[in-house]
Amino acid sequence: MKSNVIKDKSKSFAIRIIDLYKSLANNKKEYVMSRQILRSGTSIGANINEAICSVSKKEFLSKMYISYKEATESQYWLELLKDSDYINEKEFNSYNKDCEEIIKILSSITKSTRENLKL
Repeated sequence: MKSNVIKDKSKSFAIRIIDLYKSLANNKKEYVMSRQILRSGTSIGANINEAICSVSKKEFLSKMYISYKEATESQYWLELLKDSDYINEKEFNSYNKDCEEIIKILSSITKSTRENLKL
């Protein structure tokens, strides 16, 4: 089976986010933002998987755009976790770097798909 870069990166990110959630919930007793980052961080890959199985280019674009929005939301929660001292600068930079990379790839995918559809 052919490798899919965005699918692989989003899955790796989701696994890291699951580990972050466990750490925040178990060690820091933070439950609100940790659930939000868990939801948005794992939703990226779920929507990419749905996009891959879509029946039309418009559905593909819609699911990829949802993934893009979930990635930007994840970035927001990461910033809040850093600014409220639940994660340190080094942790933030590591997660944010992965998130930024996913955002850039998804932005490129949605842009080229829109151009191909002439939207």
